Amino acid sequence: MRVAAFEYLDQQSKLYGDVLPRSALTAGFAFDGQRVQLIGPQGIFKPKILRTGIALTITTAPTIVGRDRPYEDEVGPDGLLRYRYRGTDPRHHENAGLRRAMTERIPLVYLHGITPGWYVAQWPVFIVGDDPGSLTFTVAVDDPMALRSDLAVDVVDEARRAYMTRMARQRLHQAAFRHRVIQAYRTHCAVCSLRHAELLDAAHILPDGHPLGEPITPNGLALCKLHHSEFDAGIIGIRPDFVVEVRRDVLDEIDGPMLRHGLQGFEGGRLLVLPTRQVDRPNPEFLAERYETFRAG
Repeated sequence: MRVAAFEYLDQQSKLYGDVLPRSALTAGFAFDGQRVQLIGPQGIFKPKILRTGIALTITTAPTIVGRDRPYEDEVGPDGLLRYRYRGTDPRHHENAGLRRAMTERIPLVYLHGITPGWYVAQWPVFIVGDDPGSLTFTVAVDDPMALRSDLAVDVVDEARRAYMTRMARQRLHQAAFRHRVIQAYRTHCAVCSLRHAELLDAAHILPDGHPLGEPITPNGLALCKLHHSEFDAGIIGIRPDFVVEVRRDVLDEIDGPMLRHGLQGFEGGRLLVLPTRQVDRPNPEFLAERYETFRAG
């Protein structure tokens, strides 16, 4: 049944990309004539078809502005994930189930809430540590190829799991950033208002290597692939008042309609689309710093 769950998630990821809607997780898949869903009202979820007390999925709630998460998960100094107990009783049956998953080396699915109704799924993950003092389990992501057909772990390789967990965290941050930014801009390019999600990127205002270049919505712009490339190349700049400028030498070029309508025509105009919520709008200080880089170029 767990293999079938992994195969279903792989199919859904090909359909939706890295971020899956809750509806797909709730709808689930057919197994032995029964419908198996992958998410429930609680963070530690075991579908009825599983007669053991071991969960199929663990879920982290999405962050909602102005509201604390019911459980705040984190990354430990070893680079592995920490998942909070259900409640404060280590003997709670759901916590006991995860402890059994650890001792029996049973693979699970980790669902990370990105925004309400949207999740990034990581599988297989294993419970590899238990700390009643901090009320947390340690979770490692592993390579699906490490599983045999009988779900026994082929080789328990801590270095491999550390690497896979690090890669999974990077993918999670990238997917979350893209989803939140594009959702904030209502699936439009901020410059030209193009609405095709598959042609949109989440562009960083301050780049990854910058001390303030975090993957957060105020440091992002939803841009079509053309305008994202132009923004990164310093061909267009965006002022803190959201006015677009085109680099002078490009503005003076004479070429075809693509240059004229796709780039030069936006000179001096304001961004066509901005997030509705003020908290999601581009940080003016970030824009000012990036604009100075554009001007210096």
